[in-house]
Amino acid sequence: MTKALLVVVNLVVLGIYVVGSGVWVRSGDAWYRSLERPAWQPPDVVFGLIWPYNFAMLAVVGTLVALHSTGRWVWMVAFACSVVGALGWAYLFYARQSPGASAWALTAAALCTVPMVIVAFRFNVVAGIAMLPYLVWLCVATSLAIGYAALNPQS
Repeated sequence: MTKALLVVVNLVVLGIYVVGSGVWVRSGDAWYRSLERPAWQPPDVVFGLIWPYNFAMLAVVGTLVALHSTGRWVWMVAFACSVVGALGWAYLFYARQSPGASAWALTAAALCTVPMVIVAFRFNVVAGIAMLPYLVWLCVATSLAIGYAALNPQS
């Protein structure tokens, strides 16, 4: 597979991530607003700021890794697995209204992101640093999902 094709694959996976999460997150908004929230939940504006950054870095760093890194295949497989976990979270949390199951999916997404960050750091320290907010955000989101599951056991 050529490097250019890997760039396209990275961007297609990212597009699926953006569209898929948007569809499912919007589908359960009323139910979500009815839940008891964990005390550490950031204000909604934080979500609006972090996701565009994360998506941009997944595009930029993923493209650079695809073109220039020997770890491009590790990135692609880990990214695809991370997206499956993240979309699984969105579907399970919002569409199926299952906070407990969704927490497991998001845990998997966070774990799959670790190899991506390692590849990014091996490629370039700046790329690795640019990917850290995504990993941190997935860890925070995982803790929130666990918090929602604990606070809303019947949901």
